[in-house]
Amino acid sequence: MIQDYFKSVFKCEPTIVAQAPGRLEFIGNHVDYNNGVVMGVAIDNRIYVAVSPRDDNEIHMASEGLRCRDSINLDQVKLQDGKKKFMNYPLGVLDALMRRGMKVPHGFNMADTSTVPSGAGVSSSAAIELATAYALCALYNFPLNKLETVLVGKEAENKFVGMPCGILDQGVSGFGEKDAIVRIDCKTNDFSTLPLPAGTYFWVFNSGVKHALVAGDYAQRHDACMKAADIVGKYDAKYTCLADASASVVMANRSRMEAAGAKIFERAKHVVEENARVIEMQEALKKGDLTAVGNLMYASHCSSRDLFENSCPEIDFLVEQLMAQDNVYGARLSGGGFGGIAIALTNGDFSETQAAAVAAAFEAKFGKKPNFFKTTTGKGAGLA
Repeated sequence: MIQDYFKSVFKCEPTIVAQAPGRLEFIGNHVDYNNGVVMGVAIDNRIYVAVSPRDDNEIHMASEGLRCRDSINLDQVKLQDGKKKFMNYPLGVLDALMRRGMKVPHGFNMADTSTVPSGAGVSSSAAIELATAYALCALYNFPLNKLETVLVGKEAENKFVGMPCGILDQGVSGFGEKDAIVRIDCKTNDFSTLPLPAGTYFWVFNSGVKHALVAGDYAQRHDACMKAADIVGKYDAKYTCLADASASVVMANRSRMEAAGAKIFERAKHVVEENARVIEMQEALKKGDLTAVGNLMYASHCSSRDLFENSCPEIDFLVEQLMAQDNVYGARLSGGGFGGIAIALTNGDFSETQAAAVAAAFEAKFGKKPNFFKTTTGKGAGLA
C-alpha cells in the first residue's frame, strides 16, 4: 500500500493520496498530435502518489518501483539528470501548475507506488503526471477541472520533459471509465465514451523491447508530420492540421512531400488513413460489429508497420501470432511504438493456454519470453 511505503520512507502519514491508471491505445496511432480523433481505454493498473507538506523549501521524492529517492530545493525546479532524473515527470507537473498560478509556499514529501509497467507502452508517464497533479492541487488548494488537469500533464511532458506527445495518453488516463472506450477529438479537446463491447477482453503482451521515446524516433515522426501539415496547408488553407486532410489530398501532394524529405509522404498517408479508421471504428462499435473492429485494429497495425515504421520485428511477430489464434478479434501495436506492447481484443474463451502458446513461439524465435497479462478497464485519475 502507498500509505505503508510513504510512512516507511518519511516516518509520517501522507496528507493526500491520488491515483491514475495506465492506458491502452485502442486505435489512432500517432494521430493525436496531428489533431485527429483517437480512442483508448484506461486499464486497472495504476500509479498511486502520496504527499505531505514540509516546513522548509525542499522537495523530497521516493519511488518504490524505480527504487529511487532524492531531493531538491523549490528554486531548483528544472529538468534533472543523473540519479535525480526520476523526478522529472512530477517536477514537470509542478512547473506547469506554478505557471498557472499555483502558490507553493513550502516544500513537500512525495512517494509513488505502481502496478503500471514502466517503458512498456501503457503510459506510466501520463499516470504519474496525472496522479501528481491531483495530489499537488489538493495539497496546495488549487482546484482544476478534469480537462485542465489533463492539459497540465501534457504540458509537463511536452515542455518540461521534451516529449512532443499529443493528448491521448493523459486524456485517456484522466477521462477513463470502467467498461468504456474513451474517444478524443484532439482538435477540439472533446471527450466522450463508447461502451466496450460486452464479453470482450484485452490481453497485453510486452515485447521486452524498451522504447525511449524522447530519444529521437518519436520526435522524427512528429517533425515529418508537421512538415506534411505545412505542405497541405499551403495547398489549401482550409487544412489547418494534417488530420483535416484526406488520403486524396495527401496523394495530390505526394511530389511536394517527397521533395521536402524522406518518408514524409508515408508518414502523412498513415496519419490520414488512420484517422479515417478511427471514424470507421466508431461506427463498427456502435453496430457491435466485432469482425469489423478486429479488421480495423489489424489494418492499423499494418499501417504503423509499413508506413509509419514505428513497429519492430518482435511486435510484428506477436501481432501475427495473435491474429492466428482462435477467439481473437484483432491485434495491433499500442502506444508510441519502437518496442513496447502488442494488444489483442478477444472474447471470453481466449485462454491462458493460448496466451502461453504465443509467448512460447516468441521465445523460440527471439530467445526471451514476453510478459503477458489480461486486463480490465478501470476508472480515470483522481484522489484515492
